[in-house]
Amino acid sequence: MKQGFKIILFVMALGLMLIAREPVKAQCAQCAATVETNAQSGSAKTRGLNNGILFLLGAPYFAVALGGYIWYKKYRRKDVKLEMRPEKLNLN
Repeated sequence: MKQGFKIILFVMALGLMLIAREPVKAQCAQCAATVETNAQSGSAKTRGLNNGILFLLGAPYFAVALGGYIWYKKYRRKDVKLEMRPEKLNLN
């Protein structure tokens, strides 16, 4: 019963998130106006802003990859002996 309730609750939450979408603006009005004006005039500031956004986008992925690499190096086992019994396994 508990598993079914969790699945129903998950489906309802997912459905509400999909239904209740609202478009948002990623920048404040002043930043958006400045970037638009600089882009029209051919300034290099927009390229710098785009590079900054890409840098901020990639930083969490790099941190997770670094953590995974450190975890892999620290916790992997070396020289593990697999001692198995000589009798046959009965899987029935």
